[in-house]
This record gives sequence, C-alpha cells and structure tokens, in this order.
Amino acid sequence: MAIKNNPTKLKNDIRFLLKERNAILLAHNYQRDEVQEIADVCGDSLGLSQTARKSDASVIVFCGVHFMAESVSILCPDKTVILPRLDAGCPMADMITGEDLKKEKEKRPGVPIVAYVNTTAEVKAISDICCTSANAVKVVNSLEAETVYMVPDRNLSMYVARTAKKKMEWWDGFCPTHERLKPADVLKCKEKNPDAIFVCHPECRTEVIDLADHVCSTSGMYKFAKETKAKTIIVGTEMGILYRLKKENPDKKFILASKSLICPNMKLITLEDILEALEKMDRIVKVPEEIRIPAKRALDRMLEVPRD
Repeated sequence: MAIKNNPTKLKNDIRFLLKERNAILLAHNYQRDEVQEIADVCGDSLGLSQTARKSDASVIVFCGVHFMAESVSILCPDKTVILPRLDAGCPMADMITGEDLKKEKEKRPGVPIVAYVNTTAEVKAISDICCTSANAVKVVNSLEAETVYMVPDRNLSMYVARTAKKKMEWWDGFCPTHERLKPADVLKCKEKNPDAIFVCHPECRTEVIDLADHVCSTSGMYKFAKETKAKTIIVGTEMGILYRLKKENPDKKFILASKSLICPNMKLITLEDILEALEKMDRIVKVPEEIRIPAKRALDRMLEVPRD
C-alpha cells in the first residue's frame, strides 16, 4: 500500500486503480479537501447518485456517508458500490428507523410520507415520495393530500411549512452539525463583517434561518455564490463546502459562520481508505431487492415532480 505521508503517490495509485477497475470516484461537497480534489465528480447526495446512474463505470467509489451509498445502490443495482469507510454514518438518518416510521404511518392513515433523501433505504422504502432540501416545497405541494408527514429533519420541515400549501407534521430529528450553529454565532460574524451577506442551509435552526439573506441547498450555494454581487459571504453549512466555493470564486471572501460546522462522519474518509478499498474491492454497500424496489419508487416519484 502507498506510503501514508506521500500524497502524490497516493493520488497516482488511486487514479491508476480507478482506471484498472473501470471505477468512478464521487465525493460529497462536505468531504475533505484532498478527497474533493481527486474526485471525478463532486456534488450533493442525489446529484452524485444520478451521476453514478449515467456513468459507464462498473464500480462506484462513493465518498460520503452510508445513506448516500445506499441511494447509489438503489439507483444502480448492477454496479458495485464502495463506501471507503462503512462506519461513516449520518446521525440524522439514524434518528428514525423503519419500525419508527411504520408506527407513525399507522397513526396517520391516508397521510403521505415525504422522506428527505437523508434517510436510510429502509425508511425510503416505507415512504411515499422523497425530497431534497432544494425541491422539498415543490414535492410537498405536488401531493393531493391536505396533510403531509415529513421525516426526519424538523428544521427542514419547519422551513418547508413556511411556504408549502399544506398542513405539515414531522418527525423530531435534526442534523447535529447544522443544529450547532446558533444565532449568536451569525450575529458575531455579521458584526465583524458588516458588508457581508449570510447564506445558510435549511437544516439550520429556525432562528438561524431568520437571520439569513438566502437559504438553499449546497448545490444552491455554489450557484448563489457565483451570481451574488456581494464580495463577502458568511456560510452556514458544513465547512467542506468552502473548498469549492473558494476555488470557483477567487475574487470573493467566504467566512464559516462557526468553527463548530464540521461533520466528523463526513471527514472520516481519507485517501488511504480509498486506495485500500480499491485494492481489496471490499466495503461494498448493497441494498436488498425487497427494500431497493419500494425505495426506488419513492425516489422516482420525486424525480417526476416538474421543475421550474
């Protein structure tokens, strides 16, 4: 295996094995800088899953967390999906199980279940339709029912409830990383940078969202950063997003709203993990067909919702 303190050799060895295995390396926007740097494609969880589906690669090396690798397996059942660290989980996704959701569903006969993509395959399989942070309002409004139950993120659900034309109910889950961002952190940054604008993710607390100039998904942040005339932007999401924001906007200054905006699980995967997984062709994520088929149905229904 490559020497740990030789990053150039590590990267060269990874690129060699990717070619040899007919593999593509996908990295989430929150991954370590060096992982994003070597990836074939960086993006959000659903976007990367769609990239995997369109790719001619037979092996997908997914640098993210477990539910994301599951989504790739759901959409690409004939491909080998490798998660270099199988212990890279998502605390929010783990806050609700399939059994939990079944009980909630029994309490609400006829009420459609909207599952945020940040859920396990098991939860998606029990849900009626999925959503992303970018299309959640549209997905909710596309449903005929007057009442909608959303899982697992209470903050995203409350954000959707502000503009959705439905009665909203939700599971009391949250993203620990976004939850750590407090209004005081934002106000402190604004005080130090009076000309800055503040952009945050809808997984943030309601009182943080109230302070935002713009609220959007990670993909939306890249677009917003390019289009805004502001030269200083306070960022309210996981620190990994700064790598690409700075790279794509060298003339702008990006300030992380709080040093606490770091997801330990998103930082687990190292270049060494990627190389070892490619060498051994292990750490494979495979969703069983009895779960994959209904989970895919929920994802497909989301993709059928018209865009602007």
